Amino acid sequence: MAKKGNLSISSENIFPIIKKWVYSDHDIFVREMVSNGCDAITKLKKLDVMGEYQLPDDYKAKIQIIVNPEEKTLKFIDTGLGMTAEEVEEYITQIAFSGATEFLEKYKDKTTEDDMIGHFGLGFYSAFMVADEVHIDTLSYKEGAAPVHWVSDGGTEYEMEDGTKDTVGTEITLYLNEESLEFANEYRMREVIEKYCSFMPVEIFLSKENAEKEYETIDEADLKETDVVVEHIHEEAKMEEKENEDGTKEMVEVSPAKEKVKIEKRPVSLSDIHPLWTKHPNDCSDEDYKEFYRKVFLDYKEPLFWIHLNMDYPFNLKGILYFPRINTEYDSIEGTIKLYNNQVFIADNIKEVIPEFLMVLKGVIDCPDLPLNVSRSALQNDGFVNKIAEYISKKVADKLSGMCKTKREDYEKYWDDISPFVKFGCLKDEKFCDKMKDAVLFKNIDGKYLTLKDCIEENGGESDKTEKTAENTDEVAKDDAVDDSSDTKEEDKTTIYYVTDEIQQSQYINMFKKQGQDAVILSHNIDSPFITQLEQRNENIKFQRIDADVTDTIKEEITEEDKEAFQQTADSLTELFRKELGKEKLEVKVEKLKDDKVASMITLSEQSRRMQEMMKMYGMGAMGMGMDMGSEGTLVLNVNHPLVQYVSDHKENENISVICKQLYDLAMIAHKPLNSEEMTAFVQRSNEIMMMLTK
Repeated sequence: MAKKGNLSISSENIFPIIKKWVYSDHDIFVREMVSNGCDAITKLKKLDVMGEYQLPDDYKAKIQIIVNPEEKTLKFIDTGLGMTAEEVEEYITQIAFSGATEFLEKYKDKTTEDDMIGHFGLGFYSAFMVADEVHIDTLSYKEGAAPVHWVSDGGTEYEMEDGTKDTVGTEITLYLNEESLEFANEYRMREVIEKYCSFMPVEIFLSKENAEKEYETIDEADLKETDVVVEHIHEEAKMEEKENEDGTKEMVEVSPAKEKVKIEKRPVSLSDIHPLWTKHPNDCSDEDYKEFYRKVFLDYKEPLFWIHLNMDYPFNLKGILYFPRINTEYDSIEGTIKLYNNQVFIADNIKEVIPEFLMVLKGVIDCPDLPLNVSRSALQNDGFVNKIAEYISKKVADKLSGMCKTKREDYEKYWDDISPFVKFGCLKDEKFCDKMKDAVLFKNIDGKYLTLKDCIEENGGESDKTEKTAENTDEVAKDDAVDDSSDTKEEDKTTIYYVTDEIQQSQYINMFKKQGQDAVILSHNIDSPFITQLEQRNENIKFQRIDADVTDTIKEEITEEDKEAFQQTADSLTELFRKELGKEKLEVKVEKLKDDKVASMITLSEQSRRMQEMMKMYGMGAMGMGMDMGSEGTLVLNVNHPLVQYVSDHKENENISVICKQLYDLAMIAHKPLNSEEMTAFVQRSNEIMMMLTK
C-alpha cells in the first residue's frame, strides 16, 4: 500500500507563521493531541452504545503519553476508533490540514490584544510546532481493517504504507526538534498535562520509555485482575509477651498473619474524569468542595464559601465559584477563574466571558456551548456570551442576597472579607447592584452590621424613599435635566457619618459615642467611589466623614444673650491663631463642644476630601496650579476646654505662641500624619514645653 502524496504547496510557510502566533502557548499541542484522542474514544463508545461495534470485555478507555529523552520522542497513544488508510487520507491530509490553514487565516490579521481565545482549531498539525517529523500508526475498529503507517516532516510531502499496529486505536510519535526537547522530560510533560488536561473525560497516563519498574506491596484481598504480580508474601503473626495478674507470662497475638502481594506499581491517571463541577450539588460534601479548591488552586487557606453553578437551559453551563478571604487592599487581590469547554482547559480569566468583578474570586466554569476559535473582540460582541456573563452575575447575586436573608449570622461573619468584592460588583454591574442593594452591609463603630435602610433609620431619615434603580435611572436623569428644583435639598438629606481610620479618627469616634451618634466604618479604597454611587442612586442620603464638620449633636447651642460675646471671643481667637501660626488664610471655627476633654480638632469638608481623593486616584496632584484644595482643613477650637479659655484670657502671655502652635499640631496629628518638617518642629516644641514644666 506504499503511497506518497502532497499536502499543499503552502505548508512550508504555514508552520513558521503559526509558531510565531502561538509562541507564548506553544505547549497547546499537548491539549490538541489529547483532545483528538478523547474524541476518538468518545466516538468508539457511541458506536458501542448504538450497536455498531462491541467493545472487548477488557476494554479500557485511556490515553498514554510516553516520553523518551534518549530518542527525543514523545508518543500519544489512544484506545479510540482508529483510522483506515482512506480515513487517514481524508482526515489527516485534507480535513486536518485545511483546519490548520483556516486557523492561520483567522490569525493573520489579529493583534496580540485581540488574539484567538485558547488558540483552538489547530488540531493535529499543532504537532509540527515542536516536531521535525511525525509518525502515525493506527488501526481502525472496522472489521478487516489493515493497520496504517503515515509519516510527514511538515513539508509538502507525506508517505503512507501498511503498518504493524495490532490493537484498535492510534499512536502518534513526535520526533522533537532541538528547541522543543523539554517535552521529552517527564516532569515538564506532567506540568503541561496538569495545566490543560487535569479534567479530561478520559484517563491519561504518563510514563517514561524504558524506565525502571517500580513496585508496591498490597493486601492479597485488594489484588485486581490487571495487576502484574511479582511475588506473594506471607507475613507471620506478630506476638508479644504479656504478664498476667497472677504474675505468669504468656505470648499473645497482637497482629494476625497477613497474605500480601508485591506487584508492579499501578499507573495513576493524571486526569480526574469526574470533576466536582460535573456532579449535582446535593452529591457534594463541604469537604469535597474544600479538597477540590486546594487541589486546583494550591491554596491551603479555606475558602469562605462557594457557589455551585448547574444549568442546562437555555445554555449548558456548570462550575464552582469560591470566595477566598479578600479583606486586603483591592489592588493586591488576585483571583483565578479557569474556563473549560467539555472539561478541556481553555484559559484563565477570560474577561469577555466572565464579569470583571468576579475576577477576584477563584473558580472553574465549564461551558460546552461557548464559541471557540474566535477572537476576543468577537466574544465581546457576542450576545450569547453576554447572556452567559449575565447568568453568572445573577447566580452570584442570588447566592449572596439569599444568604443575607436566611443565614444573616454567617453573612455578617463573611462580610468584612467579601465587602470589597460586592462593592466592586455594584460599581461595575447595575443589575448586580439592584439585586444586592438590600444585602450590602455597613459595620458601625459599635461593631454592629447595618443595611443602608438601617443606617438611614439610625440617623433619623426615611428609608422608604424610592431608589434610582437601573431601570429608572435614565428617566430620572431626563427629569433632572429639565428641572433641577425637583432634587432633594442638601439640608433635607439624611446624613450617614463614616470613619476611614479608627485609630486616626479615634478622638472623633469617642465624641460621637458619648453623644449616642452613630457612624459606619468605610476603610477600604473601594468605599470612596462606592458611596458616591450610593448617593447618586439614593437622592435622599449623603455620606459625610466623621471629621468633615462639627455636628449639632456634639456641640452646645449658643443662647441669644451669649451670641455677641461668643462672637467677639471667636473673632479674637481666629485673629490670634492666624497670627501665631503664620497662616493668614487659615479657617478657624470656635465652638462650645459638649466634650470638654477635646481642646482642638481639624475638620475637612466632604467636598474637599473627595476632590483630593479623586485627584490622588488619577495622579493629578494639585493640578500644577498651586492649589491645596483646602487640605489643611478648618481648625476647630473648643472654648469649653480650659486650655482654649486660658489662651482667650491671656493673649499677651509670653508662651501663647507655643501653646497656639501646639494646639494646632495636636489637632493636625489627630487628622493626618505631619510631614517631616512639621514633626521635627512639634517634637522640639514638646521638649521645650516639658522643660518649662520643670522650672
